Amino acid sequence: MQRSASFEVKAYPELWKVLDIDIERLDKMRMVLGEVYEKHFLSQENRPKGMAYFDWVISEIHGGRIKEILEAKREGRVVVGIFCIYIPEEIILALDGICIGLCGGSPGTIPDAEKILPRNICPMVKSAFGFKIAKVCPYFQSVDFVCGETTCDAKKKTWEILNEYISTYVMEIPQMKREHDKRLWLEEVKLFIEKMESLSKKKLTLERLLEGIKIMNAKRKALQRLNNLRSFNPAPISGKDCLLIEQIAFYDDPIRFTKKVNELCDELEERVKRGEGVKDPQALRIMVSGTPMALPNWKLHNIVESLGGVVVNEESCIGTRYFKDLMPEDFSDLESALKALVDRYMKIDCSCFTPNDERVEQVLKEYRDSKAEGIIYYSLAFCHTYNIEAYKIQKACEKEGIPFLFIETDYSPEDIGQIQTRIEAFFETIRERRRQE
Repeated sequence: MQRSASFEVKAYPELWKVLDIDIERLDKMRMVLGEVYEKHFLSQENRPKGMAYFDWVISEIHGGRIKEILEAKREGRVVVGIFCIYIPEEIILALDGICIGLCGGSPGTIPDAEKILPRNICPMVKSAFGFKIAKVCPYFQSVDFVCGETTCDAKKKTWEILNEYISTYVMEIPQMKREHDKRLWLEEVKLFIEKMESLSKKKLTLERLLEGIKIMNAKRKALQRLNNLRSFNPAPISGKDCLLIEQIAFYDDPIRFTKKVNELCDELEERVKRGEGVKDPQALRIMVSGTPMALPNWKLHNIVESLGGVVVNEESCIGTRYFKDLMPEDFSDLESALKALVDRYMKIDCSCFTPNDERVEQVLKEYRDSKAEGIIYYSLAFCHTYNIEAYKIQKACEKEGIPFLFIETDYSPEDIGQIQTRIEAFFETIRERRRQE
């Protein structure tokens, strides 16, 4: 494959100045990102042509989409920054808002955060917080407010401090799924509606909500379609390209994004018909389960696929947990639609819930559906709920005879060699299993 002469993440210094960005530092970061992206993504063999759009999105990550967001703000639209898939995007869209994911996936801003936050908390929280206080994220500088939630202790205490830097609204997420927990969640959703209505100067109606539901259903269906195509062998697309698309889903325009994902899927379906893939049919098929991987965290996928494997599924908030559940589109009144919305979001099997047996069942289902040959359970350091829940997932995998590897890491490159060695040994276990079969 012929590589591009030089991939560039474009600079927008005049725009950054308006946003009070640390221009010199962001300029260095965008150049590093361009080099890393070219090395890990544009070097892939037989890459689908439809990935060109997503390459373009990355090239415009610090400017093109920001211009769209600022233009929308001038039109009076509310821009909301979020950190969790529990925040109901349908409501934001229904009130003509824009939803932007702000989770941090880079180690570069963690030292900034550690000047204020403890070192022994989740790197995703520290990275995101660091992006704000260091003024190196145009998205953080563009949103009208951020909506946090109470899925973990590190987050809910960080929101108190983040509120000193940007208006921070917090939604209470119930930690169990009993009937009174659902009633609590419905009340939280209604309070969030009031917040959005006060800022947008619009009133939520059934018609508006249905429009938001339809946009999100179409988006999730496109992602489901993409994920289903990964079950074929040879895989028509790499795991890291799919991870990239899942990451872009959180800040791209949802209608345009859906269109481009479906166009890519059309191409992939033709590949499947021809038996064409990005990897050898003998490539080991790996499912990743666990904590989300925020842009630009491609660490695990790069290791797996550089060793000749292919990632065929992400059971995480960046992956299937985000798009596996749809909403009905036929309601006679707003209250019943809101109750259905609550039911849809209560199906999210985040590890913050107790008990969370449905997640164990979902992991096994996705393993079978993806035709994977082993599970790598990925947990960020100090993510206690996912760390502990790995025990139940491992027990279920052992019972089903599924090869299982637990990886706990952060965003640092220091442990890449160690992780690579462990994955190589894991791969050999799977190959031995193949030989025995």
